[in-house]
Amino acid sequence: MIHETSDVQSYKIGQNTSVWQYVVILPNAVIGTNTNICSHCLIENNVTIGSNVTIKSGVQVWDGITIEDNVFIGPNVTFTNDKQPRSKQYPDEFLKTVIKKGATIGANATILPGITINENAMIAAGAVVTRNVPENAVVMGNPAKITAYVDSESKKSSTPKLINKETEKSVVKGVTLHYFPLIHDLRGNLSVGEFNKEIPFKPERYFTVFGVPSKEVRGEHAHKQCQQFLVCLSGSCNVLVDDGKNREEYILDAPNKGIYLPAMIWGVQYKYSEDAVLLVFASDYYDAADYIRDYSDFKNLSAIK
Repeated sequence: MIHETSDVQSYKIGQNTSVWQYVVILPNAVIGTNTNICSHCLIENNVTIGSNVTIKSGVQVWDGITIEDNVFIGPNVTFTNDKQPRSKQYPDEFLKTVIKKGATIGANATILPGITINENAMIAAGAVVTRNVPENAVVMGNPAKITAYVDSESKKSSTPKLINKETEKSVVKGVTLHYFPLIHDLRGNLSVGEFNKEIPFKPERYFTVFGVPSKEVRGEHAHKQCQQFLVCLSGSCNVLVDDGKNREEYILDAPNKGIYLPAMIWGVQYKYSEDAVLLVFASDYYDAADYIRDYSDFKNLSAIK
């Protein structure tokens, strides 16, 4: 359905797509099926829009922008495609912006050029997005920063299943939260754990993460073989764990509290406090080939396993 007041010059529009009042679509734009484009929108030439997309009123989709299937674009979202625009001066090629499957962008958000908003991410209303947004991340603010992950917050408050009084089992396959003895003493406090006992492996490597600005995110990968154990020795940070089906989030905020991540678990660490020092034990030496850094690849591999 194309409203009679619209100026639609493209013939590459799929079935059951609706174009409402006063929309302009230039000749080379490609639009999928069952998409809804509300009134007063502009879609330029070098644009691809997928199927089952909703674009609310007052949105301009400029050259260089790709919107994949099942994306929601709220009213008056502002896209950009040139970091240094000048009147009547055009770059050889506009920066590419990709909005991946299932993402949501809230009303009045601003999306800077040349970034990727990954699958199922959620951009809050009014956010100013200045860099790539990970899969399932919820971002807000100016500049936008990650405040949560989709589906993790509700599970965070669920009642844990106790293996014993020192260990909690996550809904995420194989992940466990551990509490170690804490000895208070006038000379200083002490916490201790033993490898191959409380910690389920003997490490070959360790590393520390510290001095992380609160808006930064670490991790965002899984391992094919390597196991990890995380303890926040100072301050606090949030740890998201994901097995491809279930997702849960924990706060590490004590030096006698740690979390075990077996192989094939997607891990993300964020919301670092200023004084956070994260200690990570790894079961294997560093091997770049052991990393899975793309969430879609991780989900495909986890489904096979």
